[in-house]
Amino acid sequence: MKKELHPQYEKTTISCACGSTYEVGSTKKEMKVEICSNCHPFFTGKQKFVDTGGRVERFKRKYGRD
Repeated sequence: MKKELHPQYEKTTISCACGSTYEVGSTKKEMKVEICSNCHPFFTGKQKFVDTGGRVERFKRKYGRD
């Protein structure tokens, strides 16, 4: 392999919006995510709406649901 061609692979800290942090290997130094396995509805069994740009309100207005 050629030297200086590939990015450095190093320990990375991933932090979630819920406050959880994970340490993994990656080429990026730091990553921030909105949903992780500690707060994702599939893993927790709790239903949680993640509203991006008012989509839930627009849907309710359009289809008349309260």
